[in-house]
Amino acid sequence: MTETLAALLLAHVFADFVLQTGHIAANKHRPAVLLLHSAIVLLTAQAALGRVDLWELPALALLHAVTDWLKARFAAPGLAAFLADQGVHLAALAALSAWRPDLWAGGLWAGLELTWLPGLMAFVAGAILATRAGGFAVGLLMRPWASHDLPKGLTNGGKLIGLLERGLIFVLVMVNQPAGIGFLVAAKSVLRFETTSKDQSAGEYVIIGTLASFGWALVIAYATRLLMATLPPLGILAANP
Repeated sequence: MTETLAALLLAHVFADFVLQTGHIAANKHRPAVLLLHSAIVLLTAQAALGRVDLWELPALALLHAVTDWLKARFAAPGLAAFLADQGVHLAALAALSAWRPDLWAGGLWAGLELTWLPGLMAFVAGAILATRAGGFAVGLLMRPWASHDLPKGLTNGGKLIGLLERGLIFVLVMVNQPAGIGFLVAAKSVLRFETTSKDQSAGEYVIIGTLASFGWALVIAYATRLLMATLPPLGILAANP
């Protein structure tokens, strides 16, 4: 079951957070755009499992499309809609994996006896969720204060900092060195001290964004470790003490 889940999870995060453009995300109410995204969902799932003989994968893509259409049609843009949408997608992946745990075993990659591949898929999926998906989640959380008169920095500098810090946290947890996150917190506090000490609004903005970013990365990293613990080991991560 977990091999199938790891493959479907990787396919999902690639379809939603790597291959989905801003144009697609903003125009899912249009049938042609929604059809294109659904085709990407189907192709990534087929590629991840290494098989095209399953009716369950077109059904999964159709469910994905219906969920996205409902979100685009009825949900107000924001973090709650984003989390609800992703929650439905992940629940569908988990349900399919529980119902048909043999999907991975019947595919091309399992036939090649690449026992380490599901673990790698889970690792890559977790990394994308921690970094890219986390960026969208934190951005939606901070959107209500985006119009406030905050200090200006480099264009997209804050987004890049968030991406890097979540990536570092993910790596530190995956190699079983979470203590290093404390040094990351200290370093960011020192670097932001002058700005936050002079402007209460900027300080609160940074604190909220930082806590949300760190918290997201930690949850995803430990969830990834939990999934990988059920899969054949990669041999490159530190063992639990």
